[in-house]
Amino acid sequence: MNNGYICRIEYNYKTLYEMKDSIIILCGGGPAPGMNTVVMSVAKTFLSNGYRVIGLHGGYSGLFSKSPRTEDIDFFKADAYFNRGGSYLQMSRFKPTDKDFEENFNLALFQDNNIKLLVTVGGDDTASTANRIAKFLENKHYPIHNIHVPKTIDNDLPLPSNTPTFGFNSAKDEGAHLARTVYEDARTSGNWLIISAMGRSAGHLALGIGEATHCPMTIIPEMFNKTAISLDKIVNLALSCILKRKILGIPYGTVVVAEGVFHDLDPEEIKGAGVSMTYDEHGHPELGKISKAVLFNDILEKKFKAVGLKVKTRPVEIGYDVRCQDPIAYDLTYCSELAMGAYELFKKGETGCMVYVDAFGEAKPLYLKDLQNEEGKIPPRRVAIEGGIAQNYYNHICHFITPADYEAASKYVPDPEAYDFKKILNW
Repeated sequence: MNNGYICRIEYNYKTLYEMKDSIIILCGGGPAPGMNTVVMSVAKTFLSNGYRVIGLHGGYSGLFSKSPRTEDIDFFKADAYFNRGGSYLQMSRFKPTDKDFEENFNLALFQDNNIKLLVTVGGDDTASTANRIAKFLENKHYPIHNIHVPKTIDNDLPLPSNTPTFGFNSAKDEGAHLARTVYEDARTSGNWLIISAMGRSAGHLALGIGEATHCPMTIIPEMFNKTAISLDKIVNLALSCILKRKILGIPYGTVVVAEGVFHDLDPEEIKGAGVSMTYDEHGHPELGKISKAVLFNDILEKKFKAVGLKVKTRPVEIGYDVRCQDPIAYDLTYCSELAMGAYELFKKGETGCMVYVDAFGEAKPLYLKDLQNEEGKIPPRRVAIEGGIAQNYYNHICHFITPADYEAASKYVPDPEAYDFKKILNW
């Protein structure tokens, strides 16, 4: 009799718990400082307002699986992880197909757990998938809200007023710390160090690191706004800086290169440079498998030999080591505001949007359908190359060859004009 009573109590408790209004959170793409701050701050905010909070592991793959890996997030778990780097919820780059939406979307997960809101955390790819989900839920008339939180160390989501994505400032801070040390090594040893920084679609991180460390040359894809990008031009920009410093009597320095410049190149051009690398089944260089710093350093060394220039360079990669660090105070605050903002938007009935928090902490919705391009994707925000941040850096901190340097540069190379910074870029 007692056993039956206990079973009825457990069953009733479980039933009541499952009927409680719930939200579910997932993280897509790659990690960024502040992932845990957003997830756990969302959890704390909704828990304090009477909701059950469910974490979904595996990114979007969990929404299209019959056996998703979920777990409840309580206050103690949220309080233990909110200020840590990495992501407590396992992430994934899974992108659902149209067939997945029609055949595999796990509606039962939402129905069985009384889920009212899906919170997605991620960058441009995750935001694009969130946009597809918003349209899917609307077309199917499923009563599930969805709100996206903008994350990426690349800082390339289209937020108003040049507002950063969360994680960017923490990644830039650690990247600048590494680059400062590298610059001191260059100064101490009288060498040049070639730094590659993450940023496949935009050069925000590379430019941020370059500006913060007074690097004499930062090469980003947005620089080629008035001329076609080529390997020769990228190499000549680096040499322009090295030559200028030789003229100034400065035998050392750093060059920061955004990885995006290599992704924008014609694969055949990289292949033709004679760099040792692997190729896919279509004969294209597998850039994702190699260090861009090593790649560029190898190409530079070939150029030095060709022009008879004696310069010692070493490659340094800044990438995975800045993604899972603990967030700095800026991102701890910003991510907390984004999380609370997500609740405020949900309370107002908003859905199909990305949360944006302005300089005064006011949360506003950015509707994903308004941000999409013709393909329904969220296009990346690139560096405003003609804006004050970029132009002031290039005009006042960078070192490069100008027409006034041609005579002095002719001592080192036969054709100084080929290394004229503004002529290379047609600026």
